[in-house]
Amino acid sequence: MRIATWNVNSVKARLPNVCSWLEQAAPDVVLFQEIKCETAAFPGSVFEALGYRAAALGQKSYNGVAILSKRPIEDLREGLPGDSDDVQARYLEATIDGVRIASLYLPNGNPVGTEKYPYKLRWMARLRDHAAGLLATEQPFVLGGDYNIIPAAEDVYDPAAWATDALFRLESRSAFRALVNLGLTEAYRALHPVGAGEPPAYTFWDYQAGRWPRDQGLRIDHFLLSPQAADRLVGCTIDRGPRAGEKASDHTPVVLELTG
Repeated sequence: MRIATWNVNSVKARLPNVCSWLEQAAPDVVLFQEIKCETAAFPGSVFEALGYRAAALGQKSYNGVAILSKRPIEDLREGLPGDSDDVQARYLEATIDGVRIASLYLPNGNPVGTEKYPYKLRWMARLRDHAAGLLATEQPFVLGGDYNIIPAAEDVYDPAAWATDALFRLESRSAFRALVNLGLTEAYRALHPVGAGEPPAYTFWDYQAGRWPRDQGLRIDHFLLSPQAADRLVGCTIDRGPRAGEKASDHTPVVLELTG
């Protein structure tokens, strides 16, 4: 099973790019973030023509997540549990071929001095609680998406410049580690450890200041796997190709491969 995650930064604005990549890469499951459209406006029929079933949770102009699958999408959950007042469209979860798979768009949290940062940390605490519940089921699961977290200094082009940003603040990284420390595996780093001759690995390059041509990026799109899913892990790669295209998203796809 090949599962891709991609913050498309408006599915309608990037639709030709997205369809072209799907035809070329042909993943079995695709997790989108920042679709930036209401649920009813999601272009599911376009993806169905490419052989994908589609489920989406959107809101007007902001946020929004979706799951595409060549196989049936079952037992759909809309929204992250733990706060009935949270109406932001950031979490969608379903079972596909026996694997529980979530597309998540974790809050950015900036500016730090506003309510946006406490909301980010509360959201991460809710995600940790939900992941603990999923672990108790012993069903294999994959939490994929735009985490808006730079896990370590190796994952950003200039760590000092990002030290006080919500994506790299100590509290943010600690909350991410608390999630991983439940017993989850961060797929990319499991296969591409730091200090093993690996080049810098980024998944996001800002549109400003020539970040893409200068390769000044961040690694903020991740897959976290339960032990049962990690046992099946055979690949996790970053496809930089789409970021180089015309009218590209500022993120690029990450592709996970599980056996079975």
